[in-house]
Amino acid sequence: MPAPDPTVTAPPAEWAARARRITVDYATSAGVVHALHEVDAAVGRGRLTVVAGPSGSGKSTLLRVFAGLQRVVDGEVEVDGLDVTRARAGARRRLRRRAMGVVLQDPADNLLTYLRSVEQIELSARLRGAGPAEAPSLLEAVGLADRARSFPSELSGGEQQRVAFAAAAVGQPRLLLADEPTAELDGGAGADLVATMRRLVERGATLLVASHDTAVMDAADDLLTLRDGRVATP
Repeated sequence: MPAPDPTVTAPPAEWAARARRITVDYATSAGVVHALHEVDAAVGRGRLTVVAGPSGSGKSTLLRVFAGLQRVVDGEVEVDGLDVTRARAGARRRLRRRAMGVVLQDPADNLLTYLRSVEQIELSARLRGAGPAEAPSLLEAVGLADRARSFPSELSGGEQQRVAFAAAAVGQPRLLLADEPTAELDGGAGADLVATMRRLVERGATLLVASHDTAVMDAADDLLTLRDGRVATP
């Protein structure tokens, strides 16, 4: 695989989402913390874009901005034709349901304990207004066709995350967001999850992943590195 580009330079028609001059500040007892400062980022459709950088660099904050979960001081983010930084809360919730899939860092936070793997995906499909027929093929895409009837307690952490990615990808959302998805996994499970992300991209999914895992960065089509809330120059 060729080395990832340091920035995404696709024309507007090929963007799944784009952020322009995003600034986010947090008020703390010690003063104002600049979590992000004038960050530009574009996510190419059908690509794996990784936001890299050390802990505290602003990776998770940027993902929350794209998901419409984080208020900004300045700038705008467009996803599926909606400026999520200015939209009302109801519009952002509808956008997340219709056009986004979200995978949280802790595998246990992504799945319902009382649903089998295939049922997790079928539920996500219903919530997104899609049919359940895609569930078996998505389980196959993430390498878990033989675990369709397993409950989360019967799956390893890596398997849980792969089911979560399948559930997030059902219905072909505009954007699939994942925050440090390999952080809680051992080497083998992490490698399986990286392979899962690549398979989903090959099926046409668009992924935006925050990670400081070199294996995830090596698998990226596009790489955006943050340091101290700013885009780092190559």
